[in-house]
Amino acid sequence: MTSPASTITISETWSPRARTGWLLAWSAFWLLMTTVELQDHMHEHGPHALWRPLLWAGSSCLVASGVAMLMWQRAPRLDRLLTRPGHWFGSQLKWLPLLAPLFVAAVYAIRHGVVALAGQTYQHLPWGQVLFYECTKFALFYMLFVAVLFGLRTHVALAEQRLRTQAAQLAQLTQQLEPHFLFNALNTIAATIHGNPDLADSMLTRLAALLRATTDLTRRPTCTLDEELRLLEGYTAIMCERFGDRVTLAHEVDAAARACLVPTLSVQPLMENAFRHGVERSSEPTRVVLRARRDAGRVRVEVEQSRGGVADGPAFGVGLGTLRERLAALHGDRAQVGLEVLPRGGARAWFELPAVS
Repeated sequence: MTSPASTITISETWSPRARTGWLLAWSAFWLLMTTVELQDHMHEHGPHALWRPLLWAGSSCLVASGVAMLMWQRAPRLDRLLTRPGHWFGSQLKWLPLLAPLFVAAVYAIRHGVVALAGQTYQHLPWGQVLFYECTKFALFYMLFVAVLFGLRTHVALAEQRLRTQAAQLAQLTQQLEPHFLFNALNTIAATIHGNPDLADSMLTRLAALLRATTDLTRRPTCTLDEELRLLEGYTAIMCERFGDRVTLAHEVDAAARACLVPTLSVQPLMENAFRHGVERSSEPTRVVLRARRDAGRVRVEVEQSRGGVADGPAFGVGLGTLRERLAALHGDRAQVGLEVLPRGGARAWFELPAVS
């Protein structure tokens, strides 16, 4: 039995672009074959009866397209063998001895029929020579098509496998972030439960509502920035309720940025960083500003705190470190995460990525 790890598969849905590309490539191939037939005919017979080379190429194209369609429809059943090329090619080539004579019979039946309808006789080499020549030509065509089909399906299968691996990685990273966020929220509530039970009770109620909203949203690796900010409101409400007058929160969010896709729970680590290293460590009022803007095909989100800093200089903790890994999985080096100490005091955590709506 073949293990799942030793197979690669392709989804049955092909994009319109892929279908169009395949059709254009197939059409270009047969346009080239028709051009060669016309040139050979012009060289030997001049411009007389140009319909004949068009018939030769057209009949071959029609039957070959039927063969190619059958092979394409049968190919998904062999995708399990893509990691074993010898078995895959063997399963395809075993049909060659049967398909070659059938191809010749179908092509010449079409040619004889059309020529007969024109009131003429189709003259060709003896059948033995015809079979040898046409079967050899078909075998070369067939093997070329099989090689192209193998390359195409292997490329697409590996691309889909990378996407599935990436999706699993993103889900794992998101799951790592959820308990980290919950741990911080519960620590915040625990800090008030003895000194102010009513406040702790209120924050627990808000946390329950936040977790209900988070459960649905975190099943998706990405969401719009607008959805992310609405989810963040639950967390900031808990924190602002705890610290009261010690914190003021401001939002400077461009309307154009709200429709951009961002990783789910991506702004959360920025805000947590501001509260942990700014608000919690200062007895003075701290201003926290959330900014987001879209410019030149990029979207940037940052959270700045007016007080505090970063212990031992800028360094990524669990939240920002996980965010960096998620952005790298989604966008590679086109996305960045930053953490900087401000000269006037305080710090700024930010991320930037391609603007996709």
